[in-house]
Amino acid sequence: MLEMLVAKITNFLSFLNQKKYPFYFFIIGIFFVVYAVVLNQIKAYTEFKESNFNSFLKSGEFYNIKEFVFENINSPYKEYNYTVKNNDTLEKVLKKYDISSAEINNLISEVVKKKLTSISAGAQIQIITKEVKNMKQIISLFYPIDAITSVEVKRNKDMFDISKTVLKLNKKEIVLSNIIKNNLYSSAIKAGIEPNIIVEFANIFGFEVDFQRDIRKGDTFEIYYEQFLDDDNIVRRTGKIIYASMFVNNKEISLYNFKDNNETGFYDVDGKSVIKTLMKTPINGARLSSSFGMRKHPILGFNKLHQGTDFAAPTGTPIMASGNGVVTMAQKYKGYGNYILLKHNSNFKTAYAHLSKYGRGIRKGVRVTQGQIIGYVGSTGMSTGPHLHYEVIKNGKKINSQRLKLPTGKILSNEARNKFEVERIKIDVRLAKLRNDN
Repeated sequence: MLEMLVAKITNFLSFLNQKKYPFYFFIIGIFFVVYAVVLNQIKAYTEFKESNFNSFLKSGEFYNIKEFVFENINSPYKEYNYTVKNNDTLEKVLKKYDISSAEINNLISEVVKKKLTSISAGAQIQIITKEVKNMKQIISLFYPIDAITSVEVKRNKDMFDISKTVLKLNKKEIVLSNIIKNNLYSSAIKAGIEPNIIVEFANIFGFEVDFQRDIRKGDTFEIYYEQFLDDDNIVRRTGKIIYASMFVNNKEISLYNFKDNNETGFYDVDGKSVIKTLMKTPINGARLSSSFGMRKHPILGFNKLHQGTDFAAPTGTPIMASGNGVVTMAQKYKGYGNYILLKHNSNFKTAYAHLSKYGRGIRKGVRVTQGQIIGYVGSTGMSTGPHLHYEVIKNGKKINSQRLKLPTGKILSNEARNKFEVERIKIDVRLAKLRNDN
């Protein structure tokens, strides 16, 4: 067997050594080269055609053809996408699409029962309708209520199945800080802090810091607060501020969130509440344009005692109640234009003038809480431009709000103080760990 194999190999080698066969191999080699070149050209041409086709699919021309085809299919189903605007309601939105009133009323009544009618500006609503006997029926409806809650409505014969979906979120505690270069807001945004947390932070320190006059370049701040994230690690909402600090006016102010007798507030390291009778300023982002005292009246032209403080700010800037109290006036009043007067206690009242409009629900007799939005900056009455005229009235006499020495808030004592100290130490430990992790 081995001898036969050796003989075959010898014969094959002898065959290859004949002079005429190298020529055949040369011819075969040329064939394969030509074949490879042609195959490569075919492949390149195919890719070129595919690229042109994909470009066509993405082009406006294809989109127009597609729209033309779909429009001429005469499908009874139509899909609409709508971005909610200010003052929109679910009922108003549905009426924009020629849906019958009976259909809308039927759906709204079911949604009202489940308390799911709320929509907010900027939200995206998706509507699918079907035309039946020249009337549009709602087949499905989808809209978000807030960052984590959405509502889906599906038609089931003549009824509607309504379901609410709530995203499951994971709580995360985060510490962010920055150096103030221009103002608190821009520096906080650069640090990655959400706008609503910045507003809450400013309100907390509104009793201690005048953000228009006390802040200096190089001052610092730190906020320790809660975030709630979805499975994609996207922040869907924020929680409470646990700790906040500022270095301003050459001193550090550290405030801790603490609950005492079911009332949550912020306390300094000595257990003293940050809340005072009145806030230092009832408006954020404003410039003090005219102080308390004698001045030449900008309209009347003669010297007159200016019995308040003016804060220049854009029309529509929110105005807060500087303390808890009751609305005793909310109306047009002399040269003050739209005017609000709050009574805080037996000693103090505050007044807010030249408003463009009043806050929601603000009217005589309504009780308000400190920091609540009661109105918006305007230029009504005797005014040369948008600003807030703010007055503090003590025992019937108008006084300079910027020089007012306000009584401090409550001081924790005994058992409450001991609980606060334990909680404060826990916060400091968690704070130190989060700082190190960053």
